[in-house]
Amino acid sequence: MPSWSVRPWPPTGSRQNNESAPVNVDLSDPASPPRDPSRESGDELPALLARWQRPIYNFAWRYLHNAADAEDIAIETFARWHENRHALRPGANVSSWLFSTAANLCRNRQRWRRRHPEDTDELFESIPTGDASPDRAAQNDELRLALRAAIDELPSDQKTALLLHEFEHASCREIAAVVGCTERGVETRLYRARQRLRKSLRHLVPEV
Repeated sequence: MPSWSVRPWPPTGSRQNNESAPVNVDLSDPASPPRDPSRESGDELPALLARWQRPIYNFAWRYLHNAADAEDIAIETFARWHENRHALRPGANVSSWLFSTAANLCRNRQRWRRRHPEDTDELFESIPTGDASPDRAAQNDELRLALRAAIDELPSDQKTALLLHEFEHASCREIAAVVGCTERGVETRLYRARQRLRKSLRHLVPEV
């Protein structure tokens, strides 16, 4: 059992507040260059958590639309890093390893959720309602739900690429390391994902 603990993000109480807005973080932050995971010590883990806990939670929340699930994914991601850090190849990139692991965990959790559906009132938060009229608010809710459903229907590699690109502002090079493809492959996945979203939402937003 590791001697460190992962503090969930957002803080305790987030399981009742699934509308906590994720915060974008630059994945190319020079403060976190590629490092040798075999040299990570217990003393360095708090810095790793401080740097990557929020981005991993953000990614999982946008993938699953569920704060409790996102919190669990973040905790499990760092637990797996701690358990496997000595077996990873020298020079492995921290962000690529963490996001790849989180993406795999999210896919597994999403498959489980589909086999065990449950009611939820969480919505994809990319379209604000503000002080809209009741009719406009209803339209926004419909569009938000449609967008969430459309993103959920994307193939996992397209979904991962889209979420990292649109919300974490990751470069094609960074996404390629997470997804496991070339930069051109990332561009293709982003193009196909956008085309599928446009097709899915055309009946609600004709101009997309």
